[in-house]
Amino acid sequence: MEIAENAALVVVDVQKGFDEAEFWGPRNNPEADDNIASLIDVWQSTERPVVFVRHDSAKPQSPLRPGYEGNEFKEYVERRRGKGAGGAELLITKTVNSAFYGTPDLDAWLRAEGISQFVVAGIQTNMCVETTARMGGNLGYEVVVAYDATYTFDLEGPFGWRRSADEVAQASAVSLHGGGFARVVATKEVVDAAG
Repeated sequence: MEIAENAALVVVDVQKGFDEAEFWGPRNNPEADDNIASLIDVWQSTERPVVFVRHDSAKPQSPLRPGYEGNEFKEYVERRRGKGAGGAELLITKTVNSAFYGTPDLDAWLRAEGISQFVVAGIQTNMCVETTARMGGNLGYEVVVAYDATYTFDLEGPFGWRRSADEVAQASAVSLHGGGFARVVATKEVVDAAG
């Protein structure tokens, strides 16, 4: 696998509110936060651009609503912001699933920076990570999803169907990879290629 010299890392919604288990329910992949941190570290040490995305929920009861502590980035992300060794950094805020519908305009920024490849990590695998990856693929970017640098929660759908967080995440990865929207890989593969 090759990671371009100017490939962006898009860190999606790594916010304190996702630690509120009573709101979200059971999650998967407890190693995700360590993997996200390792990606940010390698991107910053190699002077590649990092995009931090924050979800500003419009729902009044959401742990991700502005003005509530859960809206803030998790401590390990906040500590790393602004610490890149010269690489560009961007903060995007959004109210929907896709980072491409945030402020400022991610597509315009990537194109202005001459970036054609990006790696996605963050929360939730099947929601904002997947939607951002799908849109990136549709817009013509080479998208890589660091699967084990994402996590999600158990989910109920139609007809009373319930799926565990692992099942939901795997289905998301199969759709993205099998559908040609993104290449889904392990964090170690990305770190080794980018280091």
